Amino acid sequence: MSKESRPNRREALLGDRAGAYAIAKHVRMSPTKVRRVINVVRGLPVPDALDTLKFAPQAASEPVYKVVASAVANAESTEGLRADELFISQAFVDEGMTLRRIRPRAKGRADRIMKRASHITVVLEPRKGA
Repeated sequence: MSKESRPNRREALLGDRAGAYAIAKHVRMSPTKVRRVINVVRGLPVPDALDTLKFAPQAASEPVYKVVASAVANAESTEGLRADELFISQAFVDEGMTLRRIRPRAKGRADRIMKRASHITVVLEPRKGA
């Protein structure tokens, strides 16, 4: 497969629109737990989202905060956008690699422990009115 036939990630996420994105891969947290946090901040303006994540009690709010902050830094450095003009247009969590561990049980049996990981993606775009 040639390199030209596959679209790059920026085209897939943003197309020709202005904005920036950030991805955190192999975050050692269950995707369902991270999705609970992502669903809260999706669609929010960036300052509100960062404040919400900073004070959220869930453990998953820390890696999501880092991804949003990284996307803001990418937008400021590469696109020249200001953080207070941006909002979270897309945010989603994909399932990463699962580590399988064994838990010994009675009578020589074994149970499987699934240690899941997540890939967190956040896309920021400027608001239409800005």
